[in-house]
Amino acid sequence: MNADPATDVFEEHRPVLTGVAYRMLGRIADAEDVVQEAWLRWSSADRGEVREPRAYLVRITTRLAVDRLRHLRSRREAYVGPWLPEPLTTEEAVGSPSVPDAAERAVLADSVSFAVLVVLESLSPLERAVFVLREAFGFPYAEIAAALDRTEPAVRQLAGRARRHVEERKPRYDVDPAERRDLTERFLAAASGGSIEELMALLAPDVRLVGDAGGKAKAALRTIGSADKVGRFLAAVAQEIGPDWDMRIAEFNGGPAVACFVGGKPDTFLQLEVRYGAIQCIYIVRNPDKLSGLSALFDL
Repeated sequence: MNADPATDVFEEHRPVLTGVAYRMLGRIADAEDVVQEAWLRWSSADRGEVREPRAYLVRITTRLAVDRLRHLRSRREAYVGPWLPEPLTTEEAVGSPSVPDAAERAVLADSVSFAVLVVLESLSPLERAVFVLREAFGFPYAEIAAALDRTEPAVRQLAGRARRHVEERKPRYDVDPAERRDLTERFLAAASGGSIEELMALLAPDVRLVGDAGGKAKAALRTIGSADKVGRFLAAVAQEIGPDWDMRIAEFNGGPAVACFVGGKPDTFLQLEVRYGAIQCIYIVRNPDKLSGLSALFDL
């Protein structure tokens, strides 16, 4: 049986398309929907007129993602409590079919970090598209301009504005992955053992806790700040941990994270932002709509 050339070309570029769509939308299901729609358009297109399939497919995917993001904005404004991205496994790849070196992998991993994706939520859809295509995937300005049907000078302005916005709001420090993993393991051990003193010792004085349950599970409805308040919140949570809790550490969104299962069902996702050997921010996702894919990842 002969392979379908159109399918082969699309599958070759699917990782990049999915990577772009996820960074634009922050939800795996939304990203997959966009990529599926891109496939439908690709399969019905006059491909004889397409000279550069990758650029063509990225253009379709980006425009679809921009349209969907505009539609989602009103829904997210009515979201109950803080909004966080859906956890994305990055054990093997971060949205590129091949990552030639550690430096490129680090850039791609950073672009899917919770810290960056939360900041990207405050950009306009066009600013976000330009930032993703330029900063995460290194597309030339001319290609981005074609993808967004804008002039190159306009795209450069959007890129500069988006870059300044992200740099002003994202953490400005690099963390040793081994240190981050160590702190995650110590945090998990302290929480599992009910040691509030050990938990408090890991927190920075100005630590923040951001919880996302979407009104569908128990969680803080506002960001919690300061070690004292975060510590008291964690102490209450730790008391609920029982023998039916199964907690696993794996790489998500470019760093170690904890996936918690209760009775075999995904219950909580937790990731730490670390600086100077202390926990600076704790992201907690409890919205069941964003955790449904965890069971398959851990063969549960």
